[in-house]
Amino acid sequence: MPEPSIKIPEITEIKTISIPLPTADVPYYTPMVVPPSDLRDQEAKPVKTEEKIEPPTLKIPFIKQPVPQPSPEVIVTAVTTAVTAVAATTLTQPLIENIRKRAQKFIQGKINKWRQNRQKKRDS
Repeated sequence: MPEPSIKIPEITEIKTISIPLPTADVPYYTPMVVPPSDLRDQEAKPVKTEEKIEPPTLKIPFIKQPVPQPSPEVIVTAVTTAVTAVAATTLTQPLIENIRKRAQKFIQGKINKWRQNRQKKRDS
């Protein structure tokens, strides 16, 4: 029996048409700058020189570099936040403790009841 073979036809060259890229004439104009009609010379104004004021600093003994003192707004905000947090914690702690004790007692009662029911089922 002869071995199978594949006959591949000869390659024929296909000519392609070359199409040039389109071009366009884009209109161009030089922009013209027209000054405003109410243009006047600026009056000489004195130049203000601002003195650079250094913020107050705190000298802490164990830190070599001075620490800049925060502004009063920042201090007031920080103190208000701290006082509010401490007050909220102090006032709500007894309330939460009471709720925790009651919930623990309730859950322990349910667990004990479940254990008793389970023991009754085993005995019978």
